[in-house]
Amino acid sequence: MDCVFCRLLREDTGRWVAREADVCAFTPLNPLAPGHTLVVPTRHYAGVLDTPPEVLAASMSLVQRLAAAMRAALAAPGVNVLSASGPGSEQSVPHLHFHVVPRWVDDGISTWPTGTSRHRLVGDPGEMLADALLRLDRTQT
Repeated sequence: MDCVFCRLLREDTGRWVAREADVCAFTPLNPLAPGHTLVVPTRHYAGVLDTPPEVLAASMSLVQRLAAAMRAALAAPGVNVLSASGPGSEQSVPHLHFHVVPRWVDDGISTWPTGTSRHRLVGDPGEMLADALLRLDRTQT
């Protein structure tokens, strides 16, 4: 496997904002906005479903701290946190990552979807998810 993020970590060639035991942050080559940063686990996990909960927690902790740093250092009043995971999600690099994009009022970009999915389900998706969570919780205890 030749993962671009694993290579950045292994070769220490990222433009690092933070490097911690389980997670790191670096600026991408083509940022959406000044200060756009990627947060990635230091070990390879393809997506959210195969990442251990403690690594997800460490990732979100760094995301939150970065958002605070963006407010303090860049005067960004808001952030978008973006992630794609798995087939059909438009995940560009199969290594779990979170884009933390600083935002300013009237900054001219939109990171929000402009349409809705054409995919349709039979049944109420909220009820289906609630039932699946109950089943998953029962198998985990």
